[in-house]
Formats: sequence, C-alpha cells, structure tokens
Amino acid sequence: MALDVELATFTGQWFRQTPVGVRADTRPFPPDDNRWQRGSVVDAVYFALDHAGVWAEWYRHLAERGLPRHAALPRWLWTAEVPAIELVDLRSARQLARAGLGIPTPGRRTWPPFQAVGEQLYADGYIGLVSRSAARPASFVACVFHQPPSRGNPDWGIPVTIAYGDPETITDPPLPTGVRT
Repeated sequence: MALDVELATFTGQWFRQTPVGVRADTRPFPPDDNRWQRGSVVDAVYFALDHAGVWAEWYRHLAERGLPRHAALPRWLWTAEVPAIELVDLRSARQLARAGLGIPTPGRRTWPPFQAVGEQLYADGYIGLVSRSAARPASFVACVFHQPPSRGNPDWGIPVTIAYGDPETITDPPLPTGVRT
C-alpha cells in the first residue's frame, strides 16, 4: 500500500565525508544497511544538507561502533552540487507521523521502521527522501536510492548527475552543537 507522503524539490550544495583516498561516489559491496534502507533490498547514497549535519552523523557513526575519532582521521569533505531533485519530504514531525514514524533518534535498533518506510518509498517509485538527522535534529539528511539499470543506463546509479568538487582534507572535524549520539 502506497504511503501518504508529500514531495518537495531540493537543490544546492550537499555534503558527504569519506576516508582520505575514497571518492565520494564509491559504494561498498555488498551495500550497507542504513537508517532508510537495507542494502540487500536497495542501495542508497546519503548526504547532509549542511556542514554541522555531516559531522554530527560522522560522530554518531563512530559512537555506535565504539571508535575513537582519531582512528578515523583524516577525512575528506566533499561538496556536491545537486541539481533540482524531487524527493519525499519527511522533515517535519507531522510528515513523519503520516508515514507512521516518529522523529529519528540515534541507534541501529531504531532503524527497522524507517527501513520499512524507505523500502516502501523505493518500491512505490520514489527516488529518495529528506528527513531530520537522528544525530542532530536541527540538520537534514537526504537519502537517494540507487535505481536499477534501464535501457539508457546499463549500471545501477542515482537518478541525478551530481558534480563533486575537489575534497577538503579535514584533520580536526568540529563537534557541532546539538549532537545526539
């Protein structure tokens, strides 16, 4: 059954971080499980819509795995120029509630209902979504689903062409305010 969701158009600069030496468009194989999807069902690329969000999500990732930050440094910060893309808008508590969800909170144990919604959105033909960051509720994250091969595109990929600038090497990422790990 299709979910009752709203779409919004998003564009502009989005952010990703990777280990130094790893390109922004590199994907693990097999695909990882994340908040909005299981890799065995669909792969996705995640972006933060601001600098504070990208670092909050990174710190949350480290905390969930019990890793000290120095073990994962340095990082590359990528700025992505994203053309207009229409995504499911799950930024507000009301929009999340319409999809049967609460505000995202940190922790892998909280993922299953979000994964079910993300996978339903993918099955319904949506290309992705924007939601609050579990790590920093004042920030937003975008999840863009990989799309299956088509006649014009023989590879799995995301449905927009994203231009990445050269990465900035970060040796001491800031700890944003309002972070929840």
